Amino acid sequence: MSTTETPRSTEQPPHRPKFTFPSALTVLAIVTIAVWLLAFLVPSGLYDRNASGAPIQGTYHRVDSGQSFVDRLNDLFLAPVNGLYGVQDQKTGQVGPDLAGELYGSAGVFLFVLAIGAFITVVFATGALDRGIGRLAHRLRERGALLIAGIMVVFSVLGTVEGFAEETLGFYGLIVPLMLALGYDRMVAVGTIILGAGIGVLCSTVNPFATGVASSAADISLGDGIVLRFVMWVVLTAVTVAYVIRYARRVRRDPERSLTGFLPGDRDQGAASEAEEPELTGLHKAVLVSMGLVFAFMIFSVVPWASALTGDADATPYGFELGWSFPQLAALFLCAAVLIGLVARLGEQKLSSLIIQGAADFISPALVIVLARGVTVIMNNSKITDTVLHSIEGIVKGTSSGVFAIIVFVVNLPLAFLIPSTSGHATLAMPILAPLADFAGVSRAVVVTAWQAASGWMNLWVPTTAVTIGGVALAKVGYDKYLRFVWPLLALLFLMICGFVALGAVFT
Repeated sequence: MSTTETPRSTEQPPHRPKFTFPSALTVLAIVTIAVWLLAFLVPSGLYDRNASGAPIQGTYHRVDSGQSFVDRLNDLFLAPVNGLYGVQDQKTGQVGPDLAGELYGSAGVFLFVLAIGAFITVVFATGALDRGIGRLAHRLRERGALLIAGIMVVFSVLGTVEGFAEETLGFYGLIVPLMLALGYDRMVAVGTIILGAGIGVLCSTVNPFATGVASSAADISLGDGIVLRFVMWVVLTAVTVAYVIRYARRVRRDPERSLTGFLPGDRDQGAASEAEEPELTGLHKAVLVSMGLVFAFMIFSVVPWASALTGDADATPYGFELGWSFPQLAALFLCAAVLIGLVARLGEQKLSSLIIQGAADFISPALVIVLARGVTVIMNNSKITDTVLHSIEGIVKGTSSGVFAIIVFVVNLPLAFLIPSTSGHATLAMPILAPLADFAGVSRAVVVTAWQAASGWMNLWVPTTAVTIGGVALAKVGYDKYLRFVWPLLALLFLMICGFVALGAVFT
C-alpha cells in the first residue's frame, strides 16, 4: 500500500457574490420597461378635465390610445429625453421633444438639483459648517444632554431645509469619541447623528430633494403646506431629541443597560473632549451667516404668505410675495454658490472647479428625476395614467379626508423601500396621488406631506440606505442592535405622523 498522501486541494470554493439592492437608476430602468410592457395590457382611458386641468371625478371613459407599436417603441426609446424636456401638445395631450405646447419634462427641477449640489459643495469646501458644528460640540462637551440636543437640532434644521443626510457620515469621527468621553455609549452617537438629520428630512419643510420634487410633480408651490410641515418638524424633533437623551441618561447612570456594550478603550476616550476648540474665523462666520440668509430668502420667496396667514387657499397674494419656482431657485443657488466662494476668498479657479464638481456629484439624483418623469410620459402617451387613477378611485370614495391622508402615508411605506430614491419615488407617485387628493377633497400639499413622511420614516431604519448602514458601520454598532434601539421611537413616530396628516387633511 502506498504511503504517499494525496495532497489536499488548496483552492478555495468560488466566492458567491452577495446580493446587493440595485441602485435607484437601475430600479427606475426596470420600472420603465415594466410600465411600457404593462401599457399593452392596461386599457386606455381619460377623465374630463376642469379649467385648471385637474380630472373631474366620475367622468372616466375608455378611449383608443391611437398608438402603433412603433409609436410605443419610440416612447420607450425617448423616455429619458422626454423626462427632461418633453413638451406636451395641448390638443392631443401627447408628450414629445419636438412638439409645441407646455414643458412636461423636469428640466427645471433637474437644473435646480445641480445648482443645489454646486452650492452645498462650495459651502463644505470652506470648512465653515464642519467647524461650526465642531465648535458647538466643544463648547457643550461638559453638558451632555444639551450637547446631544444642540447637535440633533442643528442636523434636523439642515435636514429639513436641504436634505442633510449623507453628509452626516463625516461627523462620526468627531461625535463618537466625544460621546464616549462623556460617559455615553456608541449608540448615543448613532442616535444623535442618524435620528437628528433623519427627523429633519422626515419633516422636510423646503427640502428640495423631497418637498421640492414632490411639489413640482404634484403641480403645487414649494411653499404650500409649509405651516403643517413646520409644526410637524418642531414636535417630532422635540420627541426624537427627548428619546435619545432619555437613553443616554440611562446608559450614563447604569452602563450595564447599554444596548451596544463598550469596546476595549471606549471608557478611556477623552481626547475629543480635551481637544482644542476649533477656530471659527471671521470668514467662517461670514459663510455661515450667508448660508443662513440664502435659505431664509428661499423660504421667503416660495411661501404663499397670503394663503398661509389667512388660511384661504384662494387669497389674493400680497404685494411682497415673490411666488418663485424652480427656475428662479436654480438661479438663486448658482448665484449663492458664487457669493459664498467670493466671501470665502476661494479664488476663481477653485470656485469654478467646486461648482462643476458639485453639479457632477448631484447628477445621480438629477438623472433619477429625469428617468422617473420618463415613466410618467410613457403612461401619459399610452393614456393609462387615468385608468390607473380610476382603478383606485374607489379607495377614496366615501372615506373621510383624514382616513385618506393616513392611507396615502401607509401606501407609500412599501414604495419607499422599493424605490430607494426620494426624488424618483416622488416623481413616480405624485401624478397618481395628487389627483386622488382632488377626489377626496384634500389639499395636494397634505398628500406631499404624507408622502415625504413615509419616505423619511422608512429611511430611518431600512438597510438599503447608505446613511443608516454606513452610520452604524462607522460607529461600530450592530445593525440589529440599532433596530432594537430605534423601534419604539419608530412606532411612536408612526402614530404621530398619522395624527398630523389626518388633522392636516381635515383643517386645510
